[in-house]
Amino acid sequence: MERHLVMSRKELYRKSVLEMVQNGQLTLVSASSCLNLSYRQTLRVYARFELEGDVGLIHRRRGCCSNRAYPSGFREQVLCLYRERYKEHDIGPTLAAEKFSAEGLCVDHETLRRWLLSSGDWQKRRRRRIHRTRRARRCHFGELVQLDGSHHDWFGREHGKSCLMNMVDDATGTTMSLLDFQETTEAAMNLLRQWIERYGIPHALYTDRKNVYVTEREPTLEEQLAGEEPMTAFGKACNKLGIEIITAHSPQAKGRVERSNGTYQDRFVKELALRGVTTVAEANHVLANGFIDDLNARFSLAPAQEADYHRALPKGFDLATVFCHEECRTLSNDWTIRHKNRYYQILKANCPLPKPKDKILARTHLDGRIELLYRDRKVAFTLISPEQLHEQRAAPAKPLARSPAAKRAPTPSPCKKWRPNCDRLKILQEDIQ
Repeated sequence: MERHLVMSRKELYRKSVLEMVQNGQLTLVSASSCLNLSYRQTLRVYARFELEGDVGLIHRRRGCCSNRAYPSGFREQVLCLYRERYKEHDIGPTLAAEKFSAEGLCVDHETLRRWLLSSGDWQKRRRRRIHRTRRARRCHFGELVQLDGSHHDWFGREHGKSCLMNMVDDATGTTMSLLDFQETTEAAMNLLRQWIERYGIPHALYTDRKNVYVTEREPTLEEQLAGEEPMTAFGKACNKLGIEIITAHSPQAKGRVERSNGTYQDRFVKELALRGVTTVAEANHVLANGFIDDLNARFSLAPAQEADYHRALPKGFDLATVFCHEECRTLSNDWTIRHKNRYYQILKANCPLPKPKDKILARTHLDGRIELLYRDRKVAFTLISPEQLHEQRAAPAKPLARSPAAKRAPTPSPCKKWRPNCDRLKILQEDIQ
């Protein structure tokens, strides 16, 4: 019975060279140079070829399982678990391999990718790349931090869109995020405050041109007299901390935070779906308790320079007085100011007591607290309730008392000196007639 022998191209080349040695056309030294083997290895290969023939050139492990192969049935077990848990959430091979490793099923992500492609549980996804000029990373941690908001269906389409506020360091890729309902000033302030409390004050922020970060309004008269440029509440907070705001003119300009948003839209959405999280508070709990730290451990890099550009917060510096809304109000003659459609009564016990027409600074904290300041000092005040305000407006006006000067002038008496002259003129007129 004939037997077919399958040989690779390298084995066929070895057979032709060793046949020339066998026929005396080449020496073993020349054959070792042609085969790119050592002389001793060429002796071994030639001895096996003379003893076994063409079979001696075939690799001995051909047709056998690899020593690093997975146990039998392991592949089907992994594929079954993937179909049960992760396929409906559209989890890719890389993230699925991490989930399996946490459960004790260690499988390489590329091996899992090949298994899923061969079984039809995963499809290749190619993205068309747009040519961009690469910008080098900054050299120091904290030199430039990119900030952006990502609007996405984080809990699924049935729950609507929310906004993930994301900060990414340009030098290391270190990220910190916070989920909120919209990209608001309060959300940006809360995230920046968390970053400062953990790492320190960054040198600069890289943002887009939304009105949360910068404004295009005309400066007010007070700003013109003081030589200041108009700023948003977030811009004022950064100005107090000495943080420079650099604006980008395209999403590609701040590509690191945009790519980080894509990572969150892939991994964070699936993590929330696996845990059954559907509220913003629960999602922030997931972020703060291991998810962000896991992302930084996997994807952050060491900076090119070891120096940290973050500045420490000065001692006694209260961040609550920085991350707030401040507006100036003019004190009325009755020592009241109006702020956000509410009236506040300045108490007489203040020292110094502000005078009418003085400027009062109304500070609204992120937690809703109101502070009034006069010459950088807190002012004691009371809130005029809507009931009191309604009573003051509904009270009838008191009638004004007439002064003696306002009385009606009396009618002159007929026995005045000029009266006889009038009678004489009347007599003369009668004589003429």
